[in-house]
Amino acid sequence: MQKVRDSLPTPELRAEFARRHAFFRDELVPRLHDVGGRRIAEMDEHGIDVQVLSLTTPGIQAVADAAQACRDAREANDHLADAIRAAPDRFRGFAALPLQDPAAAVAELRRAVEELGFVGALVNDHTLGRYLDEPQFEPFWLALEDLDVPLYLHPGAPPVDRWHVLNGHPELVGPSWSWGAEVSGHMLRILFGGVLDRHPKARVILGHMGEGLPFLVSRLDARYRQNPSRRLRRVPSAYFGRNILITTSGVCSHAALTGALLALGSEAIMFAVDYPFESTEEAVRFIRTAPLSPAESDGITHRNAQRLLRI
Repeated sequence: MQKVRDSLPTPELRAEFARRHAFFRDELVPRLHDVGGRRIAEMDEHGIDVQVLSLTTPGIQAVADAAQACRDAREANDHLADAIRAAPDRFRGFAALPLQDPAAAVAELRRAVEELGFVGALVNDHTLGRYLDEPQFEPFWLALEDLDVPLYLHPGAPPVDRWHVLNGHPELVGPSWSWGAEVSGHMLRILFGGVLDRHPKARVILGHMGEGLPFLVSRLDARYRQNPSRRLRRVPSAYFGRNILITTSGVCSHAALTGALLALGSEAIMFAVDYPFESTEEAVRFIRTAPLSPAESDGITHRNAQRLLRI
């Protein structure tokens, strides 16, 4: 931590980095580790019935050795299964997967769903620079379809390179901007790579109000229609809501929610908090005061997740 902080260019940035590190160490880490009393008490206080839990970023995607990634994924999933068994009416789980070894990832996904009762998988963007539109991951998509569970594509894998636009601006790196841009790019690789045509029953969840993609669907369609090499069976917007769904996690903005609602429809949106990185109180207040019809509110707050995750 000291080395990173001292490499920042100004005293203000160094102080901000130290403040954030202290907050993570003293507040976030204890909350992440607690899957019992404190977490459930906060859920009860704000009317959260069920949380879907997952390994935090960067998770298994940061492990360079494939054999170690397999061991880590199994250990993380077993630990999560124990937490769910302790409070089965309050928690569900997304599996961590060692995509460094695609065959092992498929086996672990099947174990997590069929034996541990998990409701899907979460992957933190690319795995050592490999993206999920690449041919070696076809068996993974087949398994998702066969098991009828979604993939949550989350930001946070270690970068394999850096855009020049980030140089000298560490405030752009991470959840403020670059993570969303990186994972939305990954989602577009999956889309334009034809994965969702080859696997039409596959579902992918994007957090953070869809990582900005709901606000680009019209432009994606317009540019796609003018592309002479277009290969998709449908225009890009047609995959949103059917194959690509979003959550509200970390974006407590009525303007953003309204835009996503108009672009995608309420059936494509699910409420989420992103606990403990975001405030449960703020997220619940945001959704309770959102300009939604009763039917839209019911769908976004619980019915869509119940249908997708069968909870």
